[in-house]
Amino acid sequence: MQENYVCLLMTTTISFLSDLHIEQVLQYKYMGSIINDSNSIEEEIKERIALGTKAYHANQKFFKSRLVTKYSKLKLYRAVIKPIVTYASETWVLKETITQKLLVFERKILRRIFGPTKENQIWRIKTNEVLDKLIKHKNIVNYIQAQRLSWFGHVQRMPDTRTVKKIFKWKPLTKRSQGRPKYRLENNIKQDICQIKIKNWIACVQNLGKWKDVV
Repeated sequence: MQENYVCLLMTTTISFLSDLHIEQVLQYKYMGSIINDSNSIEEEIKERIALGTKAYHANQKFFKSRLVTKYSKLKLYRAVIKPIVTYASETWVLKETITQKLLVFERKILRRIFGPTKENQIWRIKTNEVLDKLIKHKNIVNYIQAQRLSWFGHVQRMPDTRTVKKIFKWKPLTKRSQGRPKYRLENNIKQDICQIKIKNWIACVQNLGKWKDVV
């Protein structure tokens, strides 16, 4: 029997435990998510977008059909394609480059759904601002932010004895390496809270009903 693991702190290559063969690898997939030695999600995002593109092409006849309304096409995108791309996004750390990749992917599909705009007998593609208004500002990045805050609230309401809560609150005992610190999930969550201007979030997060209304 063979198992894979990613080593984040040590450099051991291969170890044996009874008849279990454990091999160190640079990355592997666990429950649909890619785990790698650099703790980065760039490869995960890249694969998610590729899977979303495949899902779009699998339903391309539906999206191209003139018999199907734009509303139905948008509903299909939100029900089938977007969940594929945003799977396990509750713990994603979104940098600006990743955010742009996700928005570019979504806008390509939205432009195919809503088509071009005709102005002065000239056809042109819809601008990003027009697309944002058509979907009422409910883009894929805002959706991920809402999912992330929802998961954050769930963790905060957990008892302190829960393993997930302990891991979330855990602080490493070693000193961080020199250079610019990495952008963390905690930074994303704080940014989300400031962006939607949640007042007294510490008290609000403990109330499930209020937190749902805010998020």
